[in-house]
Order: sequence, then structure tokens, then C-alpha cells
Amino acid sequence: MRALLAAVLACLVGAIAVSACGTAPSPAPSVAPTSSLVAPLGGQTETEWGVIWDTIPGDFPVYPGAVPSDESATGPVSANLVVDGVDPSTVTTWTDSALATAGFTVTEGSESMEDGSMTLEAVQGTDCQVLVTAAPLGSLTAITVLYGASCPSP
Repeated sequence: MRALLAAVLACLVGAIAVSACGTAPSPAPSVAPTSSLVAPLGGQTETEWGVIWDTIPGDFPVYPGAVPSDESATGPVSANLVVDGVDPSTVTTWTDSALATAGFTVTEGSESMEDGSMTLEAVQGTDCQVLVTAAPLGSLTAITVLYGASCPSP
């Protein structure tokens, strides 16, 4: 048993030494997203709006204080968030400005719908489209993001 353990340990040490002594530089480690709203690898989902990423990138503008939530889930989205004590109009005004700062152009915005919700459609470049909806949910505002599949991978 000791001989087997010693052999395994020797193989591990040898593998570490070989990888450390190789001539080709190893790639720099990638930095994981700091946002808890982002999954490390996102797939894509077909929706009525179009194909979307199942997550948003870590640098996507999210209203301050918004947190992930399953309470407001009504279908597939890239992000499903809620914020307490802020009305949908305030969220969409902030999001409009934040999207512009992030390089998006808002192509369509809505006045308050009958249910109090508001939407913004934006594009970055020629293909990357997003749809952000803010809807009242009691004292909360539900925020959903559809991040188009033509956008860079999250």
C-alpha cells in the first residue's frame, strides 16, 4: 500500500514539475465575473422575442440594489431581478442612461403600460440587442433582461 501511495505521489510531483518546466508559457488565468448575477457558462434559449443568452455579462448595467429573484419569473430570461422601493419609471430612466454609458443605443422605450410596466429595447453595434422590462410587483420592481444571442458571450 505504501509503495502504491509513493508511486502516485511521485507521478503527481513529476506532472507538476513537467508542467512547470515546459517551454511554452501557460495562458494567464481568467478572472471569474465578480457579479453574482452571472453564471460561469451560459447557454442560449429560444424565446418569443428571439434567441437569448441564459445569463448577462458581469459588466451589464444592473440597477443598484437589484438582486436575483425567482419570484418574478414568467419565462426564459437572461436575468431576473428585483429591487425594493423603487418604481419602474425610475429603473427605466436609470437603465436608459446606463445602457448609453455602456455603448448601447436605446431604440425603443415605452411609456407606462396598463399594468405599470415599462420596457427599453437597445442595440450595441448592429446585431447585439437587449430588452429590459421593469414591472411593479407589490413593493418590489421586477427587472427582466433578454440579452440577445448575437451579443458577445457572457
